[in-house]
Amino acid sequence: MAAVIWAVLAGLCWAVGELCAKSVLKSGQVGPMTALAVRATVALPVIWAVWYAATRGWLEPLGVSAAREPEGWQHAPAATWWKLVFGAGVAAGALGLACFYLGLSAGDVSRVKPIAFALAPTIATVGAFIFLGEEFSAKKLLGLFLVVGGVIVLTTRDGPGH
Repeated sequence: MAAVIWAVLAGLCWAVGELCAKSVLKSGQVGPMTALAVRATVALPVIWAVWYAATRGWLEPLGVSAAREPEGWQHAPAATWWKLVFGAGVAAGALGLACFYLGLSAGDVSRVKPIAFALAPTIATVGAFIFLGEEFSAKKLLGLFLVVGGVIVLTTRDGPGH
């Protein structure tokens, strides 16, 4: 249940963030890369503060165990660092966000966000099955079709002039 609560909170935070970002981009006073740079600059110290609190056990009342943050992580194998730096950092953290902000600056948040945020879990679910050995079922396949179908409904124009 904790995973679902954290996911809902993440979704709420991202929704507020993307609405604010689109509003700023729409004003024409800030460009997409400036908005992304400010986002990253503001987020980084907050992320490290949360990490510090988590590693000290200060977040345990919120269900965040200090044991989730292993000591000696700096000495993880090269393959772990490669995935962390290039997969999570460069691909998702930098390039994914850059593409997303460029999309936001060029289109409606009601179209860009559903496409980006439906493609990610669709590919991640299939990839988790293939590369991580996670369970894949007919129910998950149906869910993926429903997500993609929902995004198509949300993002296609109603007709001429719309």
